[in-house]
Amino acid sequence: MSEVLFAHPRGHVFYRSMGHARPAISHGSGVYLWDKQGKRYLDASGGPIVVNVGHGRREVIDAMTRQLETAAYVHATMFTADVIEQYAERLAALVPLPAARFFFLSSGSEVVEAALKLARQIQLARGHADRTIVLSRRQSYHGMTLGALAVSGRPGMRAPFLGMLVDRPHVSPPYAYRDPRTGAEYAAELEATILAAGPERVAAFIAEPISGASLGGAVPDDAYWPAVREVCDRHGVLLIADEVLVGLGRTGRMWALEHWDVVPDIFVSSKGTAGGYFPFGFVAAKGDDVEALRLAHGDFNHGGTFSHHAVGAAAGLAVLDIFERERLVERAAAMGALLKERLALRLGDHPHVGDIRGRGLFLGLELVADRDTLAPFAPARKVASAIHHKAFEDGLIVYYSQGCADGVQGDLVMLGPPLIITEAHVDEMVTGLASAIEAVLGS
Repeated sequence: MSEVLFAHPRGHVFYRSMGHARPAISHGSGVYLWDKQGKRYLDASGGPIVVNVGHGRREVIDAMTRQLETAAYVHATMFTADVIEQYAERLAALVPLPAARFFFLSSGSEVVEAALKLARQIQLARGHADRTIVLSRRQSYHGMTLGALAVSGRPGMRAPFLGMLVDRPHVSPPYAYRDPRTGAEYAAELEATILAAGPERVAAFIAEPISGASLGGAVPDDAYWPAVREVCDRHGVLLIADEVLVGLGRTGRMWALEHWDVVPDIFVSSKGTAGGYFPFGFVAAKGDDVEALRLAHGDFNHGGTFSHHAVGAAAGLAVLDIFERERLVERAAAMGALLKERLALRLGDHPHVGDIRGRGLFLGLELVADRDTLAPFAPARKVASAIHHKAFEDGLIVYYSQGCADGVQGDLVMLGPPLIITEAHVDEMVTGLASAIEAVLGS
């Protein structure tokens, strides 16, 4: 078996994507990765939009090592750790929830699952036993667990498990490129769906402030989130903001929902929380809601073996230190604006680049067969996948997905590099992506 390339069915590991060989990693530093053959890759997607402070940051590694040497693992039902309490205190000053309280878990799927359970238990604590329905949006993704998948709106990921899911109504996502309704009109659809389900039965509405990989950075108009907040308040529905992808500075604000000065009831984040150095994320809730739950039920009916992990908190604290010292939120806003501008200059007139969208360093390009009609490519062509693989071959890592147009058709390529990028990296990304697009689709 080769030391460098691994592919199913060779060896004893199987991967989500089974149809191609993958290089073995050697090391990473800053915005670059190197494989064992010495090839260098610019990590223009931060993996799946995870790496924010860059690879190989000694301060994060050292913080984790110190905690590992102190106590690598304790169970959260038995002990707390200073670093967990300190991290929660730092986050409380950053998360836009009054007297925020935090529950720490290991992944985006886990924190979404926990948020759904938390919403239900808050409604029970308020005396609303019939509120069991969680509404969400089509063309969304909230995680791999069955609860998170039930509220997700990606048909391809849901299809094999439909008989196992407790399915709930989905509403339209704000998607100006293909559905140019106003934010108020989208919010009216949400309200109509709440009324149809019975307001007394709806516990929560979960959505990404800026759409993630399913829609590639689709940004709602400025009326959308305030109108959604009003609808939820009118009917006693909890608003859950899924900031797993877009949180922690990615969009040029610390949290994406801050672009609209809207405060959710429950807040989740994960991918960038520990910068990719440790699997870590959190659910945040208003202090009054957590206290009401405690008084009504005594405990939060949820848990996890690796919850409240001190090593994850140590990594998270070190990431926050880097953010503050290097002003990475402001950097994401500035570099994101520059990247979007140069993408538009280089690819804005390309006959198959239909839309360039997003905020900060969270950008998506929708690829179309016809710009005039917005007709997508046939799914069998796997256009976004082909562009990803061509870019990877050339040493540029981008993220991609298929199905944005209708759940099946529609090709997206996304950029979400570490927030430490420079202008030279911007130019390298634009040149590399344009080259891959032109190699696959022509100029």
